[in-house]
Amino acid sequence: MAETPAPGTPAPAITLLDQHGDEFDVASLAGRRILIYFYPKADTPGCTTQSCGLRNVAADVGDTAIIGISPDPPAKLARFDEKHGLGFALLSDPDHEVAGRYGVWAEKSMYGRKYMGIVRSAFLIGGEGEIVEAWPKVSPTDTPTKLVKALAALEG
Repeated sequence: MAETPAPGTPAPAITLLDQHGDEFDVASLAGRRILIYFYPKADTPGCTTQSCGLRNVAADVGDTAIIGISPDPPAKLARFDEKHGLGFALLSDPDHEVAGRYGVWAEKSMYGRKYMGIVRSAFLIGGEGEIVEAWPKVSPTDTPTKLVKALAALEG
């Protein structure tokens, strides 16, 4: 597993299928700030809280794109998007390839059982493709707040 990319380093490339089954290359958003957030499973309580929180601040983040990534298949992501009116790209990473490059596919433990899973994390990528902020192990409720505060600090 790769280490979590640190601020100031280039963001690993991302090309995955979106919730509509179309190939989505994050490089197509060059020049814009992008929030990439990794979540374990669509339509679970924490992931719904996180995604809906980001939906609720989308109007406050200007031209910043919001992109969610989980191991879920595109059809499940489409139902999640429609059910909650998210309105931003949800990308499917079933093989954990991109999660691995971002250092968020890791061993976890629950009730004494160890397993591999997504470590909920978020990354703010600058217009030049660099990591501006990294929030590993971010809580679902903190993701929108951290994004808004980081953008406000960048705007000065």
